[in-house]
Amino acid sequence: MGYILDLRKELGSRPLIMAGAGVIIINEKDEILLQKRADNGCWAYPAGSMELGESFEECARREVFEESGLVCGKLTHFTNYSGKSTNYKYPNGDEVYLASELFICRDYSGELKIQEEEVVAQRFFDIDDLPDNIAPVNYDLIMQVANMIRFSR
Repeated sequence: MGYILDLRKELGSRPLIMAGAGVIIINEKDEILLQKRADNGCWAYPAGSMELGESFEECARREVFEESGLVCGKLTHFTNYSGKSTNYKYPNGDEVYLASELFICRDYSGELKIQEEEVVAQRFFDIDDLPDNIAPVNYDLIMQVANMIRFSR
């Protein structure tokens, strides 16, 4: 079923350190792809937890494809994030501290498809018209990327 789900069977909702990866996909108009999560109604970039044996890059590519239907070409490392600010409690009570790598991708292919179990909507947003309800754990990172795009114009 999945590494984290297997751990949850043994440990319940106790806080876990969850290794994972995410990708901020930027289109040719400098818009960023965000997805409205099914579990909390917040907007976030495609991301998820690693499976045993995966690298950060493999995890990032898999999560993007599973959640959006897009295939990433070149991934560029943006940042690593971990620590107290990455604490997140899911609506079901499961708690994690993230240890993740975030990539940026401008080179992708495929057509957007929604993974209905996790995503209720997705679209590219202009960096000056981002939604109000961005997932707290993603907010600062999305703002950093938006500022990077502004600076490069």
